[in-house]
Amino acid sequence: MSRAAARLLVVVLGALAGLLVAGPAQAHVGGGAAGSDFDGRVLAVDPAVPGVAVRVLAFGDEFEVVNPTATEVAVPGYSDEPYLRIGPDGVWRNANSPATYINLDRFGRVTLPAHADPAAEPDWVRVSTEPSYVWHDHRTHWMSEDLLPPAVAADPTREHVVSSWVVPMTYGGTPVQVRGELTWSPPPPAWVVWPLYTVLALAPVTAALLGRGPRPLGLLLVLGGAAAVYHAATTPEPAASVSSHAGALVSALLPGLLALAVAVGGLVAAVRGRGGLTGLLAVVLGWLLLVQGLPDVDVLWTANVLAEGPVLLTRAAVAVLVTLGAGCVVGGLVGTRRFRESRRPADESLLGGWDPSAARD
Repeated sequence: MSRAAARLLVVVLGALAGLLVAGPAQAHVGGGAAGSDFDGRVLAVDPAVPGVAVRVLAFGDEFEVVNPTATEVAVPGYSDEPYLRIGPDGVWRNANSPATYINLDRFGRVTLPAHADPAAEPDWVRVSTEPSYVWHDHRTHWMSEDLLPPAVAADPTREHVVSSWVVPMTYGGTPVQVRGELTWSPPPPAWVVWPLYTVLALAPVTAALLGRGPRPLGLLLVLGGAAAVYHAATTPEPAASVSSHAGALVSALLPGLLALAVAVGGLVAAVRGRGGLTGLLAVVLGWLLLVQGLPDVDVLWTANVLAEGPVLLTRAAVAVLVTLGAGCVVGGLVGTRRFRESRRPADESLLGGWDPSAARD
């Protein structure tokens, strides 16, 4: 491939990548945090309500109710005032409930309007035509932004149950209790994981500097492409009010499959001895991996991750995306220059030492 064609390939792939990842760059986690040492879970719904789905999202930061049944679910505010009605005609929220405003902010940092009074007559406003709603229920998560729970601060080396919580509601007038817990787990030890991240980052640079040919770099590209596809395939189910799980998967898989295609192209170029092209594709792949991995980089130093798969594999995939991606950008630039220069003497040897200028003499 000529130098001009290779440059054109990089431009085309870069433009295509930009179109694909501009929207779904944060699709894997819905735009929120991908990792946390806290984790919230629903333990029981008592009594059980068939057809109604209740869960906590984002490690307990958000609470979701999905009610596709013909019976209305009512959720009270913190002073037992009417707050939400979720049912067949959508979601109605009481504009006079203090919870309406307190629950808009993760830490409840709001100034209540004068009319927000739990004793006031409800002022129902429809906020959604769908029978689902997500809000920051402050019973399900830790409210101090810069302080750890006392038990965690006293012993951060083991897991703790931070709180057991209850969110009350009614289903067709029948009282229902949603019970759950908030836990805290210690993050992975830095002395174990960070040396591995460093090795991943240096591997493409080492392959480009010391490899006898482009094949070692090409093999590393395949590792990056596989990590991109796995990372996309484990996209967690988003809130029902945001999008479907299938839509989130498709959105995440497009850049993942593009990364895999670039990686396979790099490996083919490496096997054929086209080191310069392998280096160029390594730069493109490295950029793709970084765009997909950086929104989720916090999973590298947190105990829990948002993903439909084992925590260890998810953390490993993001580590490959971020560290190997950065290494591919640098290693690809090094390899492009080194392999192109190393090929020149071989090309000249094909002339058998014949000097065109000497022939003219």
